[in-house]
Amino acid sequence: MRIHKFGGASVKDAEGIRHVASLIQDFSGDDQLIVLSAMGKTTNALEKVAESHFTKDGEAHKHLKESKDFHQTILSELFDEKDSIYDAINNVFVEIEWALEDPPRDDFGFEYDQIVSQGEILSTLILSHYLHKNNTQHQWLDVRDLVRTNNVYRNARVDWDLTVSAIQEMVKPGKLYLTQGFLGCTSENFTTTLGREGSDYTAAIFAFALNADEVNVWKDVPGMLNADPRFFKETTLIENLSFYEAIELAYYGAKVIHPKTIQPLQRKSIPLRIRSFQEKNSPGTLIGEGLKQYPQVPFFIVKKDQTLVSISSKDFAFIVEDHLSEIFATFAKYGISVNVMQNSAISFSVCFDSKPMLFEKVLKELEAEFHVLYNHGLTMYTIRHYTADAVEKLIKGKNLVLEQKSRHTLQIVVDES
Repeated sequence: MRIHKFGGASVKDAEGIRHVASLIQDFSGDDQLIVLSAMGKTTNALEKVAESHFTKDGEAHKHLKESKDFHQTILSELFDEKDSIYDAINNVFVEIEWALEDPPRDDFGFEYDQIVSQGEILSTLILSHYLHKNNTQHQWLDVRDLVRTNNVYRNARVDWDLTVSAIQEMVKPGKLYLTQGFLGCTSENFTTTLGREGSDYTAAIFAFALNADEVNVWKDVPGMLNADPRFFKETTLIENLSFYEAIELAYYGAKVIHPKTIQPLQRKSIPLRIRSFQEKNSPGTLIGEGLKQYPQVPFFIVKKDQTLVSISSKDFAFIVEDHLSEIFATFAKYGISVNVMQNSAISFSVCFDSKPMLFEKVLKELEAEFHVLYNHGLTMYTIRHYTADAVEKLIKGKNLVLEQKSRHTLQIVVDES
């Protein structure tokens, strides 16, 4: 069996749905499983709905209407006005409206997952209906019946035993399946999400459970590039890459693959191929066991909107293990993942993705015990396999705030304001 994952960019409009459906029809054999993300910017749109609902700013229904209108436009281009798909999509939006009628819980993550998760339900219902309309027989699956997780909302951990058992019971050879990425479900039947870009991870979960032959991740790029073309004019397509190197790059924030995607595949030596949905015959990038990187070039990874926090003891004592334990306990409490850290005798600096809704709470707790300085709106650059020339070009003209260097990796935090 082969697993295919399509991201939101591949189904951002009606033409995208038609194109993905055409690609699916070209797959040889029936032993295929399709994992689909939400359409276009739907996740971002529903995030606004969740945030408005949680903060009670009165804008939730306005943001929801924008998402309704977006999906309505796509439906009108694919189906006639009496098609049953309209009722199916309307029912999903009614579920969101019901959620908005209830007062929000104190846990924003819970509200987020119940609302934002509907984006994947919407996209798979539309694609499934279009496939049936064009005589492509398949089975639509609700991934929440299969991927079982704990109740850490927005970053749920998979219960592998329950998940593998459920997938193997439901998914059988000789059929084509379509399901959602990004989602899971708790033992109490509440929806969870696996982290942003978690659809890649979903594909890896199914591949692991089904001992798949290969995972194909279809994106709007020709494969894995050594840099994001939005930030760098010159980029190089990577043809081959090892699992180990892919894990390292994902850890540092490479956007093409999700940080948790590679490990399940590595455990069973299941190759991953990153391909362009615009160039279906292009081989893209192959990631597998023991492959050597080709070509050998530095990787550049950019993380915008970073917060740098420098923490020191109020009595100017050394920052020791007890202090670090307390600091990291605070970060863990609020789900803050550290991107880079640096320790000196009397201070400890950390850089992480800005989270305005949580930062004030984190700051309040830290300031109760420590002296805290911080900067928002910074950018972090990571160079994997850096060279002197690559470093010189990158830092030229930039206001360097923090630098961290190891044998193969250089990380710098800069103020570009």
